[in-house]
Order: sequence, then C-alpha cells, then structure tokens
Amino acid sequence: MKMSKIEESVCKKIMMRTKVGKKKYGVTMERGDLSFKEWMTHLSEELMDALVYIEKVITVEEENDC
Repeated sequence: MKMSKIEESVCKKIMMRTKVGKKKYGVTMERGDLSFKEWMTHLSEELMDALVYIEKVITVEEENDC
C-alpha cells in the first residue's frame, strides 16, 4: 500500500527523531530500564509540553485577530 505524502513526511520525521533521541539519550524506545509509571510520567510531561505549544498558537492567533 502506498502512503500519502503526509504519512511519508510523518515517517521521515519519526526516523529523524529516532536518530536525535539515540544520540541525546544513548538508548532507543526498546529500553527496558523504565517502569510503567516512569513511562507514563514521560508521556505526561510530553503532553504538557504539547499543551503549552497549543496555547501559544491560540494566543498568537487571538492577538492577530484583533
């Protein structure tokens, strides 16, 4: 099955992030040293970062609408 250009772009970005993560942390997502709670804490932190980015964009858009 052929992927769309959007899906191909996402896959390329995941591959780039994988390289960055391996270089920065020295491990892959296949690591086994974190507990379920630690994984969930990482996820929670990432989602909070995403919310901050969303709020930033919303704020900028609201300021531009004035």
